[in-house]
Amino acid sequence: MAPINKAAWISRPRALPMEVGPAVYPTVGEGEIIVKVSAIAINPMDWMIQTMGEKLFSFLKYPYCGGDDVAGTVVEVGSGVADFKPGARVFGVAPGFDAREGAFQDYVVLRANATAHIPVDGSFAQACVLPLAICSAAAGLYQKNMLALEYPSLNPQSNGETLLIWAGASSVGSNGIQLAVASGYEVFTTASPKNFDYCKSLGASKVFDYKDPNVVADILASFEGKICRGALAIQRGSEDLCFEIVAKAPGTTKFVASAVPLGPDKVLPAGVTARFLQAGAVLKNEVGELIWSKFLPAALEQNKYKFAPPPLIVGSGLEKIQEALDKGKMGGASAQKIVVTL
Repeated sequence: MAPINKAAWISRPRALPMEVGPAVYPTVGEGEIIVKVSAIAINPMDWMIQTMGEKLFSFLKYPYCGGDDVAGTVVEVGSGVADFKPGARVFGVAPGFDAREGAFQDYVVLRANATAHIPVDGSFAQACVLPLAICSAAAGLYQKNMLALEYPSLNPQSNGETLLIWAGASSVGSNGIQLAVASGYEVFTTASPKNFDYCKSLGASKVFDYKDPNVVADILASFEGKICRGALAIQRGSEDLCFEIVAKAPGTTKFVASAVPLGPDKVLPAGVTARFLQAGAVLKNEVGELIWSKFLPAALEQNKYKFAPPPLIVGSGLEKIQEALDKGKMGGASAQKIVVTL
């Protein structure tokens, strides 16, 4: 007899609050695993979908079960999966819009190529902060149509180039810093002063106060004598500042990978190009395999990569997901990621 499954549903477009109710226990497919969920992390897209509904994604089907970041225990393994067995503690990204892949339920389908083992000293709550954020950072840093950086290594050597990451204390920024440093780049980043030490602990060499009216001038001054390898713009409103810095900084790479959508009327300085990054794209090319299979498992096992930012646990149970979404919408976490345990 199949286990009983429940989910936190958005019953109709822009419905508040979410409703916890029965869900179909999924059938595992080729290249997939079924995971009993123990921890879920909240991303901005989660509350945006609830708030904007079909205005954001017209193809959504209701009732809708969302969520992307999951950690839990493997209960079933599909054909073609060799790296995971029932009982394994794992974390992964639930990237689809199909209900069976929504994170906000007791049992979820994960794709084996976007899943990794949790190290012995890692918790479910720590692990669930990583999946979507590392996919987003990797998309901007490594895809051939983005910054196309050198791939990360467990023993990186400096290549003499410096990357700007705007919003280093964010989830994407926390992973962007670590990945870029593992690829041999020096990293400049921005944050609130209270998070300077946090960003440096991840590998950033210099951190600038993003609210300082002289921040652009200060960053450009620090680039003197260096080679700018481009920028990763994460915070809304930062893309224009990154455009200016990349345009004026020394170096031939005048590219900005943006986690902020770029409208058709966006004006860029002469010589600067930019593109909106999409996290899911890495699951369809060599970058996803690089991160999830080749780099991340060994880096975590050898303590050369951190689950970052730390989890901010708001409660336990599917009923707490609405509270978590509300907290995220209000900006209730700084250098932390909002998490619900199950």
